[in-house]
Amino acid sequence: MEDITVTELKKKLEDKEDFVFIDVREEWEYEEDNLGALNIPMGQLAHQLDEIKDFKNKEIVMQCRSGARSGNAKRFLESQGYTKVRNLLGGIIAYREMEENE
Repeated sequence: MEDITVTELKKKLEDKEDFVFIDVREEWEYEEDNLGALNIPMGQLAHQLDEIKDFKNKEIVMQCRSGARSGNAKRFLESQGYTKVRNLLGGIIAYREMEENE
């Protein structure tokens, strides 16, 4: 599925759309700053697939600091049969920059 921009994500969050939101940063990064996503660190994703197995055909937005780890997480989930995975382009850095410029 096509990746998602910070503007699109903000609208989804504001509209309380029904999607799965996963942050693949480490727990300490998540505690420092987060957007309310489910925190499953990249290194734990393969071990925690049971937690999200019911969402194989539901839209999933993956997020990290800059978009690199979440891009890898997206490819991993797609290889596991997840069909609607999107990566947040620019990650939380880009999201916070967008907020500062509004």
